Amino acid sequence: MKKSPVLIISLLLLLAISPLTAGGKTEKVTTPSNTLAWVENSLSNGLPGVNPLKVSGNIITAGSSTVYPLSERMAERFIEEGYSGTITIDSIGSGAGFERFTVAGETDIANASRPIKDKEIVAAKTIGRVPLEFRVGTDALAVVVSKQNTFVKDLTKQELAKVFSTAKTWSEVNSAWPNEPILRFIPGTDSGTFDYFSEEIFKKNPEPLLSASNLQLSEDDNILVQGIKGSPYGIGFFGYAYYAENEASLNILSIEGIEASAANVDNGTYPLARPLFLYSDASIMRSKPQVAAFIDFYLSYVNEEIVGVGYFPAHDEALKKGRSLWLEAMKGINTPGQALIERGGVASFSEPRGSRISPCFPGTRSVMEAW
Repeated sequence: MKKSPVLIISLLLLLAISPLTAGGKTEKVTTPSNTLAWVENSLSNGLPGVNPLKVSGNIITAGSSTVYPLSERMAERFIEEGYSGTITIDSIGSGAGFERFTVAGETDIANASRPIKDKEIVAAKTIGRVPLEFRVGTDALAVVVSKQNTFVKDLTKQELAKVFSTAKTWSEVNSAWPNEPILRFIPGTDSGTFDYFSEEIFKKNPEPLLSASNLQLSEDDNILVQGIKGSPYGIGFFGYAYYAENEASLNILSIEGIEASAANVDNGTYPLARPLFLYSDASIMRSKPQVAAFIDFYLSYVNEEIVGVGYFPAHDEALKKGRSLWLEAMKGINTPGQALIERGGVASFSEPRGSRISPCFPGTRSVMEAW
């Protein structure tokens, strides 16, 4: 996983596969062809097959540092299979990603580790965008300490609240623990991970967390990793993939006696499991076919890559809803690929319009009501 907050992945047209490059440089704009020439005469998981060799034009995404490694891997695979454009992925936090997508209108896709907020949907409407929500996976938020820490194995939610707010020493949480200062390393306030933790542990009030002593915030999860593993008294939280990459130097804690495992995430018992999303807009997907192609590719093959990245697959029903929404967004385009799109299956949600409840995560909102 790269430490740079910005990833630019490109493929040179004269090479079959080119090396990845990272940085914040301005990309060269490629004019896309407004067709679906990349559609293959086959279906993949209910969506038209994508031939990346026939996809051109640039794609700009930004948002969650948690979703970043997953989008990075999907972009790498897209390029490996022949995509000839440039994908820019900025790791800036979910909130900042939504700002760029709904206010500035600078990006084609927003990556998010939390559902979009009502005020962000309203902001998007003012610039002519209707956010479409695509569920791509599940994260088990990891609460971690250094391998040097041998005294903490499990925390209740109540203890977790103390550790990340009023307690100044470990012994204030549990008298059997050392009388040493708690060193806290947490994501910045633009992060969807910060929002999620505040909502789950502090009932949407971030003030106790922000008022804690010995607190370091960063939008770069790699900086948090370095801080935690450098002290036996450090603790922090971030997406599971960052723990998986650094498990040789970190210990992950159980929450309420429940481990962060694939089985516990899938059966809904791990207390800090959360959905991961992409957001786009039908008008963007229709005017920039390369964006539609990448989202199609992402939704078709994400389950082949997600475990290797360090996250967990979304339930099949959640993925099917995103694929149906893709079909709905692309319906009616008069292109060579339209016949296959029409064959792709149900092109609308099965839940009633306006429904805001996800069967997998009760607090997750559907954006269909904005249509």
